[in-house]
Amino acid sequence: MAVNNCTCASSPPLLSSKPHHSNPPRFHPHPNFPKFDRCSFPTVSWRQNLGSLSTSDSRLVRASASASDSGSDSESREPMLPPYNVLITGSTKGIGYALAKEFLKAGDNVVICSRSEVPWSKMCLKDLYVQPLHPILHGFWKCKSLRQDFGEQHVWGTNCDVREGQDVKDLVAFAQKNLKYIDIWINNAGSNAYSYKPLAEASDEDLIEVVTTNTLGLMLCCREAIKMMFNQPRGGHIFNIDGAGSDGRPTPRFAAYGATKRSVVHLTKSLQAELQMQDVKNVAVHNLSPGMVTTDLLMSGATTKQAKFFINVLAEPPEVVAEYLVPNIRSVPANGSMKPTYIRFLTGIKAYSQIFSRFAFGARRNRYVLED
Repeated sequence: MAVNNCTCASSPPLLSSKPHHSNPPRFHPHPNFPKFDRCSFPTVSWRQNLGSLSTSDSRLVRASASASDSGSDSESREPMLPPYNVLITGSTKGIGYALAKEFLKAGDNVVICSRSEVPWSKMCLKDLYVQPLHPILHGFWKCKSLRQDFGEQHVWGTNCDVREGQDVKDLVAFAQKNLKYIDIWINNAGSNAYSYKPLAEASDEDLIEVVTTNTLGLMLCCREAIKMMFNQPRGGHIFNIDGAGSDGRPTPRFAAYGATKRSVVHLTKSLQAELQMQDVKNVAVHNLSPGMVTTDLLMSGATTKQAKFFINVLAEPPEVVAEYLVPNIRSVPANGSMKPTYIRFLTGIKAYSQIFSRFAFGARRNRYVLED
């Protein structure tokens, strides 16, 4: 996908929004697929049921059987060497954008995307001089900036509403068309509807926005990423970003957000178990915890004394968090292990240390917002 100076109808599109390509083979449960629980195993060998599975349904099972018969698929899997191809959802601002820049600094290729009412490819040059900070143009400008800094051959951008299954399928097709494969997929897209209030006061629209983006969107992205990566010779790694509430602690005034982030950890564990049960050795799902990041989402909730205190004491700018996370993320495929990991920026020790420094020495007081 080449960048041009104008994206009018008379010229090639600047950024392709929704390419239409054939979808990857279907990957869904089948009545004859083995069912496991913690204490039992199938009493009948699941290989005996392969004959009754359709071709598309049995591809994953047959590949797993082949891997088991050969002892391991690690020898046949292509080594995952840098530069890596990285896809980040919700990556035109905040921690997603900071992660994209760090991967590009490391020499990787990155696909960024965001939700927008108008596909970036539909914009004309004259639009770029009208309300340049309008949300519709925000993604365009971010992609253009990254391409100028790191080169057109390393940055790709498109629209994707993670709440829409077809949009996520189109995102996969876009990535495959331009980069052939994705090594690292980071599920960063999230929403709190910029609303901090008791649940009893939340509107239907706000609750639907939070749940469909953070929970349904994550599920759709994981589903499509797993299907894509399973069919890649290099396999792939999926990182699901958690947030406030993921550790089970209460999140008053943004209870819906906290509940969805708690579900991120559960979904990741469930997917890890599913892949293990299906003997899939070339796809791994991980958790990624950036801690408190000074994004618009977080700062919009800095309206109480307690919130201001913790933001000043514990929060860090996106760039600082990304500088720590990206090397740790890249080390996962580099070491060749497919073992699930949980990468945390704000550890318990770090948090308690910073809180102690605040009480003992007044450190970080009024760092981002005035507390008095």
